[in-house]
Amino acid sequence: MFGKRGHLDIALEGIFRPSFPNHKEVATGYAGLNFAVSTFPVIALAIIGFIYLHLLPRKPRIRQARSSATALSNPLVVNSIVGILSSFEILLVFLFVIFLVWTYYARISNDFKKLMPVKSLKLNTWQLKYLRVATRFGLLAEACLALLLLPILRGLSLFRLLGIQFEASVRYHIWLGTAMIFFATIHGGSTLFVWGMWRWQKTGRIYLAGEIALVTGLVMWITSLPQIRRKKFEFFYYTHHLYIIFLIFFLFHAGDRHFYMVFGGIFLFGLDKLLRFIQSRPEACILSARVFPSKAIELILPKHAGKASSPCKVTFMRNIYTTPKFFVIPIAGLKFTPTSVIFMKIPSISKFQWHSFSITSSSSVDDQTMSLVVKCEGEWTSSLYQMIHAELDSDADQMRCIPVAIEGPYGPATMDFLRYDSLLLVAGGIGITPFLSILQEIASAQSNRKYRFPSKVQLIYVIKSSQEICLLNSISPLLSNQPSKKWHLTLKVFVTQEEQSSVTVREVLNDLSLVRAVRFGTQSNYAVNGLESLIWMAALVGITSILFVIFLISLNHIFVPVEKKLPSEKLAAPSEKVVSKEKTPSWVADLIILSSFIIAITGSTLMAILLRWRRLKKQTPPVSLNQGKAVQVLGPIEEEHEINFGGRPNFEEIFSELEKETAGSDIGVLVCGPESMKESVAKTSQRKSQCFMMNANKDKPYFNFHSLNFTF
Repeated sequence: MFGKRGHLDIALEGIFRPSFPNHKEVATGYAGLNFAVSTFPVIALAIIGFIYLHLLPRKPRIRQARSSATALSNPLVVNSIVGILSSFEILLVFLFVIFLVWTYYARISNDFKKLMPVKSLKLNTWQLKYLRVATRFGLLAEACLALLLLPILRGLSLFRLLGIQFEASVRYHIWLGTAMIFFATIHGGSTLFVWGMWRWQKTGRIYLAGEIALVTGLVMWITSLPQIRRKKFEFFYYTHHLYIIFLIFFLFHAGDRHFYMVFGGIFLFGLDKLLRFIQSRPEACILSARVFPSKAIELILPKHAGKASSPCKVTFMRNIYTTPKFFVIPIAGLKFTPTSVIFMKIPSISKFQWHSFSITSSSSVDDQTMSLVVKCEGEWTSSLYQMIHAELDSDADQMRCIPVAIEGPYGPATMDFLRYDSLLLVAGGIGITPFLSILQEIASAQSNRKYRFPSKVQLIYVIKSSQEICLLNSISPLLSNQPSKKWHLTLKVFVTQEEQSSVTVREVLNDLSLVRAVRFGTQSNYAVNGLESLIWMAALVGITSILFVIFLISLNHIFVPVEKKLPSEKLAAPSEKVVSKEKTPSWVADLIILSSFIIAITGSTLMAILLRWRRLKKQTPPVSLNQGKAVQVLGPIEEEHEINFGGRPNFEEIFSELEKETAGSDIGVLVCGPESMKESVAKTSQRKSQCFMMNANKDKPYFNFHSLNFTF
């Protein structure tokens, strides 16, 4: 049955693959048409999106009258299993499910109508029907794979068009991956149940490649389960790189025609990966660090300050006798929006592991440095904590340099949180990190008349120990001296695992013995530059796609010449015609796609490296050692800030108080912390918003819920 190629393989090709001649499948016109129809729309959307985001102003949108459309972003379903889902997310999921159901029903009903028994297969009617059912499940897995890589794009992320950040879109990747593995398991397992294919055939679908891809996908999915990912992150991290093997064997199994359906996401992911690699070179150095209680560390990194370049001499040609004039060309520095994240690698700890962290500083406040807070709980962060402590305990006058590689920052395109009349910020533990940058940005926005900022901000901070209040050190000037009467900041701290104490917020923040600072030597002249411009990335995506098509056409002409049929072949029987068309193995087309992709990506990478090198030549050196941040002696803290011990916040009371204090205003509710706290705040916001929609009372505030994903 599985010996030399015979009628069985020919019949299988008739079931699983259209009967196109192999030399025609990889011909120039056919390959180009598949790329234009199946792949290019995703690439075109990315290019148009980058141009749109480039033209989109960073300032917040103008406040508009309330409408029912704002409810789409508010939570509709709050569940411990699926998490917090907005109406917009549920709508997208519903449309995607409808698309899958409609596609499956249309294909399977058409298959059953045209079902014909194949004598060479020796299968019963129920086996043939079951085989068709299993085959069409493979198309559902293919639809999930087409979208699987889009949510985890960073620099080339399409989700920025929807205002969704990378950390929030990861869960869409998890949903799509789980659905893909489910459909693929039914597809592969059912096919093997009917018969087994254990060899690598020359043409048609390579079934052994599909089995290898399925096993690889199952390994990746199992190791990504929360029970394994949280306890053995390194094991999850390394096994997840099997995606390269999975995609290659999927190509050999499905063939070039089906691969174009999923190639758009793979194309952007590969280019995004290489751009991130280039951006992280060369390495920077940590300037200084501050060690807080409860194993938390603040790291200070140098960033491109955007100082002016050297003077340039220009001669005005309208008057050749004028003295040559000098002017200074300013170089734009690194700017990022609040709640942005960076990915950091410390080679002295691990040469391969990258970890994401929320930026706690504001680029509008500090032009030369950026800071982030690390909660040292895992193996990698604990190694960093021990490294910093070793420097603190040493007696050396000059601390050694700690090189770091940085990717990012990645963040929202605009600062829409400034458009609300009031803000309610709810943080749990290390979830305070994105709010530190938001508060500094609000304080900075007061001097800019173009921005409208919230007039009232209330910060709810839930922690286990009172010593964790030290994490508010960077915003202590905002707590001690209200910068202006234009906006008002109120802090309410809830310490859950301590009994009643007389300690105040002022005493904890002014206790400098709780914070230890260390400065490091720097041997790198490189500061964090950030991502390239959006216009530059749009151009690079377009150039790479053009290069891919050019090399695809060229390699097709070189390796797969169009064969001319002999007169005897035209008069041959249908079965004999099929056999005569097997001169070109099907995997040749697959190798041509891989080769064209690798060559196009390599060419674009060399171009990106050249532009990066030219940019680094114009860069000014990072701040010196003496310019790193130091622990400051704080002024008096306002007594209106509260600290409560032994209990959790009652969000019903907090929301009710805001209703009385901010009647008729729009309130932005931002929460960042444990999932249980997010769900509690989401449920309260959901009830308040539903009450507003039912009453339609303009004198009552409307709560706009936003969930932030903290990284540490």
